[in-house]
Amino acid sequence: MKRTHRLLLLCMALLLAASSFTGALAGEDGYSTSYTYNYDYWSDLRESPDAYRVEQVIYSADLALETPMNKPQSLFVRGNMLYVCDTGNNRILELKRENNVFSVTRIIDTVKGASPETFSNPGDVAVDEAGNIYVADTNNNRVVMMDAEQNFVREYTKPDDTTFDQNLGFLPRRIAVDSSGRVFVLATNVNKGLVKFEADGSFTGFIGANPVTVNMWDYIWKTFFTTKEQRSQQASFVPTEYENIYIDDEGFIYATNINFSEYDLLYDNAKPIRRLNSIGNDILIKNDRYPPIGDLYWVEGSADKGPSKLKDITVLDNDIYIVFDRTRGRIFGYDPQGIMLWAFGSKDNSEGAFLGPISLEHMGTDLLALDEFGCSITVFTTTEYGDLIYQASDQYLRGDYDGSAETWYEVLRLNANYNLAYVGIGRALMRQERFEEAMEYFKMAYDHENYGRAYRYFRKEQVEDNIWAIAVVLIAVIAVWLTVRGVKGMKEEVAAYERRQVSR
Repeated sequence: MKRTHRLLLLCMALLLAASSFTGALAGEDGYSTSYTYNYDYWSDLRESPDAYRVEQVIYSADLALETPMNKPQSLFVRGNMLYVCDTGNNRILELKRENNVFSVTRIIDTVKGASPETFSNPGDVAVDEAGNIYVADTNNNRVVMMDAEQNFVREYTKPDDTTFDQNLGFLPRRIAVDSSGRVFVLATNVNKGLVKFEADGSFTGFIGANPVTVNMWDYIWKTFFTTKEQRSQQASFVPTEYENIYIDDEGFIYATNINFSEYDLLYDNAKPIRRLNSIGNDILIKNDRYPPIGDLYWVEGSADKGPSKLKDITVLDNDIYIVFDRTRGRIFGYDPQGIMLWAFGSKDNSEGAFLGPISLEHMGTDLLALDEFGCSITVFTTTEYGDLIYQASDQYLRGDYDGSAETWYEVLRLNANYNLAYVGIGRALMRQERFEEAMEYFKMAYDHENYGRAYRYFRKEQVEDNIWAIAVVLIAVIAVWLTVRGVKGMKEEVAAYERRQVSR
């Protein structure tokens, strides 16, 4: 009887272990079946504690809107104000957050003194520090700027410049405004990068053009098997467009791109996330085994189960950037080194999931995710686990290495499989010049690069600490060698002398 009882307990334990193990693995199609997860050193999926939880989901009825939202396309945050580009209704909703309650303070659907005064299919909205409002008024072929009272200030229209194809319409889709008032426009059909306007409205060129991607077979066919007339009628091989843009506090432009070959993703040729400097060069740091691309597994050639298509990006004050995946409704967080912090979300109609993920913003560390089909805004707030990850990162950036290490220990208490915590502790120990201990943590994280760096410092430290002992040993070795050599030389001379005496 006892034996049977023990067997039953063993079977139950095995079933529980198997269920927890399979829950952390990828599904049959190669992508995660869990809600919050990360990847380990071997790129296997690992479930993790939730970094974010759903605080609330905001619908039109919650905002007491007489006309419900219709295909909203974009969010923008300035302080505790949230601006929603309600594209289908040709208006901008201005919301205020007080005590975690969002309420409509204004509906912006006209620009006083502009011609036309109303919007037509607006795609994006931005607000500068002075309260001026910018709207990508797509079908009116302009970006319109108004002051805080909705008075017309200026508009940015198709550049009258030889570098801009005058046969193309000017259809601004996404916009970003820096602290100096420069406006960067992502426009449909413009494939030379972002259209750049100065604060006075003057066009000053393009920035950050995507590299040209060419299908080799198409290139060969076009070169050798078509006539000159046919080639002139075919589309040129031109850089593809960006999908969305965001300007961080330092003035760098983050851009996402969804037009790429899926085979280029893991080899860092696709570059779906870029960080552009003032001259348009990509300076995004990528110190993980794989570049930041979202999910590492997908079904090749599939639209709904294929690679992550990153529709939007937002950047926190600590340079952690977060992207929104259109393919599976995922939200991915990356640290400034390009290492994934966490991933969560799904694509359905449940709470915390999305039908049409389209735009992402943040208030502090809270995330606001816009669903264009569900016409809703989901507000996510951090859990204890998420707070600790941010706290450890912030402490490290501030130079509080002791505090950072202690916080990473707390992260490990909640998730012992979190490699970044081991790396974080190792980095903090290196900053404290505790290189041997740092090596142990880098070894546990399989971080060969940092392990090698810590080992070099440790070896250098050992040499410096024992330089006198090393010098004494070297001197002793040299002295012994000289003595032995001298004695041997003397013996050889004596032997030679004796041979000469015998020969006489």
